[in-house]
Amino acid sequence: MKILALDSSGLTASVAVLEEDKLTAEYSVNYKKTHSQTLIPMLDAVRSMTELDLATVDAVAVAAGPGSFTGLRIGSATAKGLGLALGCPIIPVPTVDALAYQMYGLHQVICPMMDARRSQIYSGLYEFVREGADSPIKYGLHILKEQCVVPVEEIAGCCNAYGREVIFLGDGVPVYAQALADLLEVPYSFAPAHRRLQSAAAVAVYGRVLYQQGVYESAAEHRPVYLRLSQAERERLEKESKDDT
Repeated sequence: MKILALDSSGLTASVAVLEEDKLTAEYSVNYKKTHSQTLIPMLDAVRSMTELDLATVDAVAVAAGPGSFTGLRIGSATAKGLGLALGCPIIPVPTVDALAYQMYGLHQVICPMMDARRSQIYSGLYEFVREGADSPIKYGLHILKEQCVVPVEEIAGCCNAYGREVIFLGDGVPVYAQALADLLEVPYSFAPAHRRLQSAAAVAVYGRVLYQQGVYESAAEHRPVYLRLSQAERERLEKESKDDT
């Protein structure tokens, strides 16, 4: 099975190609340009460098959210366009789950943290558990707390309640590092730079797991997952509420 994966849900833009269990290519950029400037050129570069015939792609995996509203729209629109053109399904990979999958096999509780602004984070809690002998993978991702948008105090409280060592990753770590130091009562550490941010490779690999579990949809069905209203939607509702009064 050949999977083309995209992730533009956060600061990093990333494209990857996975063929069965072989990662053929990954191209990631975390710099000042917008995803609208980088994602398509990156995709074209990967296609060219690997001599990828897009017609041979079996599915497109995309970080489906939560994350940056603009970034999610760009990634989803690109995935939908590819899915429609190629006639292949979309694998909607939860962004926070994909981040956690980068810590494959670790014994700690895994806590991704994406800065959601307005004093909130996109987060969740995960662990890896050993699968049965007949499983194609050694460890499965077990969700302790589903991806959510919460204040850092809430996720720190959940970590304390589990009473286990925690490893944090994501662009929210440097923003809330001091808050974590003040709030946590359990041992903790931060993921190294090469595992800290979004990766299309993780989207591809975990997307393959999800596909085998029957998690996929048509390009027409695909919608990003925002978890909360955009600023424009909040302002519209506030205006309507004032107009009603």
